[in-house]
Amino acid sequence: MEFAEPGWLWLLVLVPVVGAWTWWRDRHRPGLRFSNVAAARGVPPSHWSRLRALPAVLRMTTLALGILALARPQERNVTRERFAEGVDIMMVLDTSTSMRAQDFTPNRFEAARNVGAEFIRGRVSDRIGLIVFAAKAYTQAPLTLDYDFLLAMLREVEIGVIEDGTAIGTALATAVARLKDSEARSKVIILLTDGQNNRGEISPETAAEVAATMGVRIYAIGVGARGEAPFIVDHPFAGPQRRMVPVEIDEEMLQALAEKTGGKYFRATDNEALRAIYREIGELEKTKIEERVYVDHEERYAAFLWPAFGLLLLELLLVNTRLRRLP
Repeated sequence: MEFAEPGWLWLLVLVPVVGAWTWWRDRHRPGLRFSNVAAARGVPPSHWSRLRALPAVLRMTTLALGILALARPQERNVTRERFAEGVDIMMVLDTSTSMRAQDFTPNRFEAARNVGAEFIRGRVSDRIGLIVFAAKAYTQAPLTLDYDFLLAMLREVEIGVIEDGTAIGTALATAVARLKDSEARSKVIILLTDGQNNRGEISPETAAEVAATMGVRIYAIGVGARGEAPFIVDHPFAGPQRRMVPVEIDEEMLQALAEKTGGKYFRATDNEALRAIYREIGELEKTKIEERVYVDHEERYAAFLWPAFGLLLLELLLVNTRLRRLP
């Protein structure tokens, strides 16, 4: 309930003022003079005499209800319609053995998978798909709005299932093929890798040219510390050995891919930097949500006005019949 003309409510301060004035007037109103009223004092008061203040109460209530009716009480019925124009996103994840390097916690691959899952959970009305690659590229999940399914597919990704290598061009071409029939406002590839293109029949530059032609933006993320990173190597006699291996990311190529398609290149050197990069991509590719609000007002002043008329008629009836005062 709300009031369309709340300014009238200020008049409610007049209700106690009128009540006080009525009480004072009745106390000082001159009556009939009798030489002796001792006999009348001994008569018990009747029920009607006890109600002599009722007309004043009815008058105050009528005034209050009338003021509330003037303020036009209303009930609002609000209907909201939301329209979301989503983004189509293909996440391309490197699963080559170098992603086991431990310069991230617990390693590059696990960090990329965990932060990628956070990114998926934070999207609204966006279709997201997943490509995994090493020497070859495969579609782990097509574009979908079923985020639970997508997260389940992401959890099943493991290193070592695909032949080792880094086929960045093939992975990008696979992602572009998944986006070619998309009618989304924005089409995006998020490429995450820690190496250099060394496998595949399609060069990254060719895949980027196709992506640019089709209006697909590439956000490339190079993951890895600068210099060297710890890596666990299985020694045939000594068992697992921790060694420092050089970090070789073709940043110049990744940056060229991103710029060619209107995207952006990022370098992540730890978990928090990777998380911040995904947040920035999320801000760059925000889903456009429109909301239409329909408001219907239903007048409720009659609920106050008709009782006010009824109480006013009751007061007039009482003061002119059983509660009539003389003079």
